[in-house]
Amino acid sequence: MNIILLSGGSGKRLWPLSNEVRSKQFLKIFKKADGTHESMVQRMYRMICEVDPDATVTIATSENQVTAIDAQLGDRVGISIEPCRRDTFPAIALATAYLHDVKGVPEEEAVVVCPVDPYVESDYFHMLSKVHARAEKGESNLVLMGIEPTYPSEKYGYIIPESKEEISTVSTFKEKPDAAKAQEYIEQGALWNAGVFAFKLKYVLAIAEKVFGTANYQELFSNYENLTKISFDYAVVEKESHIQVLRFSGEWKDLGTWNTLTEAMSEEVAGNAVAAHCENTHIINELQIPLVALGVNNLAIAATPDGILVADKAKSDQLKDYVSDQRPMYEKRVWGEYVVLDYSFQGDGNNSLTKHLIITPGQHISYQRHAHRSEIWTCVGGTGKIIIDGKVSLIARGDSAYIKPGTKHAIKADTELHIIEVQVGDELTEEDIERLDWDWENNGL
Repeated sequence: MNIILLSGGSGKRLWPLSNEVRSKQFLKIFKKADGTHESMVQRMYRMICEVDPDATVTIATSENQVTAIDAQLGDRVGISIEPCRRDTFPAIALATAYLHDVKGVPEEEAVVVCPVDPYVESDYFHMLSKVHARAEKGESNLVLMGIEPTYPSEKYGYIIPESKEEISTVSTFKEKPDAAKAQEYIEQGALWNAGVFAFKLKYVLAIAEKVFGTANYQELFSNYENLTKISFDYAVVEKESHIQVLRFSGEWKDLGTWNTLTEAMSEEVAGNAVAAHCENTHIINELQIPLVALGVNNLAIAATPDGILVADKAKSDQLKDYVSDQRPMYEKRVWGEYVVLDYSFQGDGNNSLTKHLIITPGQHISYQRHAHRSEIWTCVGGTGKIIIDGKVSLIARGDSAYIKPGTKHAIKADTELHIIEVQVGDELTEEDIERLDWDWENNGL
């Protein structure tokens, strides 16, 4: 089975736990049987493999999520990177071309496309397999999965099938209705549109050729910012006359708000927190300071380096309207993670940014240099090796290094390494990095 998982989102609906680079699909909040926790994307991948160990999984995402995917899934999945956001059809067309041109999947094979972040159980993945098999048959150009509604929701679009059989042709689609109209649709046998569909690669590649003038992966990627911004529904679904839908009645939750997310959490408190005499109140505390909730009900409380939230769960769907764009204060990387401790702008352009870097044993920060900033590294825990302009030295607690602009540098952890990094300069951005080659295997490391 070929699967494309769509991984997007700005992270605002679950602020402050998620941000631009740590969207909800990367939050490790689901407890496994062995007591460890996994994220939505890890859970999704694990359950796909339980149903189909040979599945070819590709994640369609933006550049700023690649590091998180690498950290959580490694090289077990393919990644189709969108150079910028251009809506769902360019993203799916690019990922389909990636499967064909990069992964070598024949155009006669089918692929299932679905979101990366629903909360589902194993029956969902068995249904994905059925949707994939139905697309392989080629009776319809497009095969959808529709979700049996559990209530007249105003949050989803609706699929109106021709019949109430498990497999039906589609009569029409309806946009997000009000509750009364949604109830009418449900009485007609309507299904929630969960954004799950399957097709043969050649079908979408042909549409990409027509819409964009090419279906070649490299050409689509190189010209991505100029591609027409168009949704998959408008470019494909609304123009297709014969679509099949498979009816799914298993558990399916869109964990898009604090209210729905906490329903799927197995623990009411995570981190350094206490909830006493509370009902239906969930707390997540990622800070070192304690958090106590006393005698409050129906709240979602979260404290992270990005901010603090105290919200009535019933109002949590409005959160996105009150969250502004800000620099992420926490980020998970392949080499470990960092927390921003302080960020100061000065009128003379001599700005400063202070981070706490935690580098996993055996991992390293790439050999690099900066044009617009200096850095001071101070080791506050662990041991490792530091490289300054090609010279390798040992580093341990209490050691520090001053790195001028243009100086080539890197660091590798032998044990878990804690570094306080102070950046000073007029441009303190992730773009001011020139990554260089270094032979980590043969240069004394």
